[in-house]
Amino acid sequence: MGIEKRFIEDGVRSARVDKFLIKELKRAGYGGMDITRTPLGTQITIFAEKPGIVIGKGGKVVRQITADLQTLFAIDSPQIEVQQVENPSFNAQIMAERLASSLERGWYFRKAGNSTLRRVMESGALGCEVVLSGKLTGARSRVQKFTEGYIKHSGEPSDTIVEKGYAIAIKKLGTIGVQVKIIPAGARLPDTFEVLDPLPGAGVQEPAYEEGTDEDLLGAEIDAELSEVEDVPEEEAF
Repeated sequence: MGIEKRFIEDGVRSARVDKFLIKELKRAGYGGMDITRTPLGTQITIFAEKPGIVIGKGGKVVRQITADLQTLFAIDSPQIEVQQVENPSFNAQIMAERLASSLERGWYFRKAGNSTLRRVMESGALGCEVVLSGKLTGARSRVQKFTEGYIKHSGEPSDTIVEKGYAIAIKKLGTIGVQVKIIPAGARLPDTFEVLDPLPGAGVQEPAYEEGTDEDLLGAEIDAELSEVEDVPEEEAF
């Protein structure tokens, strides 16, 4: 198999696994996962708001998930590790799931979107963007965007710094897509700069000149030339 096809296959498998975990661990506050290949197998780290639900009583749930990953997605020797999300307000996937749940419970989309945006920004995030798309109020589909702070939409920072989360709210009128983007506190943006205070004694120093200005020196040279001309006898001058 070519290296290009291998990359594509791994990306498709990761997307399918992520979709499977979102469905299975919705009650646990699923916040994303990382897949790392090791010599002993495949290490899968699951981030969740409630790790106890992911593990289950006596490890029943995590063993079932391990078996499903091995049989449904052909993952070699999956080893699952569960980690708790320290600050759910900075996890885009968790906030997207909460927003979708609020919409399904009947919250007005503007109130739900602004509430999510305010909670993220009050936690200290540098920027947040919430996008709702679907049949929000009537028969026609529309897109509503809520933005505050600083968000990168292109380039490498949009892939490495911006946290992204997706969820779907199912309502009577139809489905509503929920997308949340967050730049967490402490993120180092490439265009960030700091203005430092000057060091003591490091001010601008004017160049040192000899006594007298340039005009004085020029005037002295002219006077010396005039005096030489006056000393020449008249006969020699003509």
